[in-house]
Amino acid sequence: MKLLIENGRLIDPANHIDGIRNIAVADGKIVAITEADVPVSGFSPDRTIDAGGLVVSPGFVDLAARLREPGYEHKATLESEMQAAVAGGVTSLVCPPDTDPVLDEPGLVEMLKYRAAARNQAHVYPLGALTVGLKGQKLTEMAELTDAGCIGFSHANEPIPDTEVLLRALQYANSFNYCSWLRPEDPFLARNGMAHSGQVAAALGLIGIPAIAETVSLHTIFELMRVTGARVHLCRLSTAKGIELVRQAKQERLPVTCDVGIHHLHLTEDDIDYFDTNARLTPPLRSHADRDAITQGLLDGTIDAICSDHTPVDDDEKLLPFGEATPGATGLELFLSLTLKWMRERGSGDDMLGKAIAKITSDPARILGLSCGRLDIGANADICIFDPAASWTVTASKLASQGKHTPFLGKNIPGCVRFTLVEGRIAFER
Repeated sequence: MKLLIENGRLIDPANHIDGIRNIAVADGKIVAITEADVPVSGFSPDRTIDAGGLVVSPGFVDLAARLREPGYEHKATLESEMQAAVAGGVTSLVCPPDTDPVLDEPGLVEMLKYRAAARNQAHVYPLGALTVGLKGQKLTEMAELTDAGCIGFSHANEPIPDTEVLLRALQYANSFNYCSWLRPEDPFLARNGMAHSGQVAAALGLIGIPAIAETVSLHTIFELMRVTGARVHLCRLSTAKGIELVRQAKQERLPVTCDVGIHHLHLTEDDIDYFDTNARLTPPLRSHADRDAITQGLLDGTIDAICSDHTPVDDDEKLLPFGEATPGATGLELFLSLTLKWMRERGSGDDMLGKAIAKITSDPARILGLSCGRLDIGANADICIFDPAASWTVTASKLASQGKHTPFLGKNIPGCVRFTLVEGRIAFER
């Protein structure tokens, strides 16, 4: 299909574009980008989208979205979560390896990629497991997993208590220039924890996870990086002190990048309220000072990207006492809206929109080493068209994801995706 997108405000941070443009798409590729008053010469579209008053951006790149297949189809399916992705404007997403079975064998990775591609929706990039079965003992065959389609290696939320195993994993990864994705949390300091170790947890009688669980782990990771030279991406930072350690590591020029989950931009330990299991997340919601440090880290570039940390959880695992409930929340369909909400609530004007979009497009794409997250002539037409002036109220019935649990249920949030294009095909339209 030949498609012409007219009169939209094109925001493409990677190419430093913010202005009214026309985009011509043919055979799944971007074939022309012109000024609003300049027609696309010799182009006869099959369909024209008038994007007047709307923003046209690269499709969003999400660094953490659990699709729950294989193994957890009772929580979500590839079909439901891929629909949720395109409904949220996400055209490329990273899938952690904590499926069942774990993504530790090439055949499993190839099967996941094949099944995801058959849905003909968002692009899926799996992370392979660092160790077999995520048990923290035997290293996986990283080269074979890379050949099967893995873009990096992770231990998801499972700890690697044996520091020697982590050292060998980083040495192996560095030998082939693979990136290791690590969530910094000391398993012993965090053991049995349910919430941030602070006044709220104490008042509610919940076992706390102290901030030093993150910082102790970061010290270990950075020491191992200095020894091995390995590249590391840190997943879901949550504390002010942790962010400061990353800032220092970057000043030291260690090859480190990091992200933060979308919920931690807005919520704090206070949002647990009276044991609201929708607010039980991993890592836990932290203090107001930690949340403010996340904003500062995003603004000064210490934090490279925002992710949805999409973790669909079913009723059977959420409608339980707080300490027994499974951590996680849906995030794909809220990804854009919560990014815009964060930008506006922090007093950022319209000129900051491009910087916010960069954190969910070109910046995560740079971490992945992929050419997505930007709109170049000849590139895949992975595009999101959204209305920044619209708003919507989050209800379970409006979510395509099979996971209906989110701390934002009943909340009115800004921004609405109107179209999502994946390789030039309209994958979602509202």
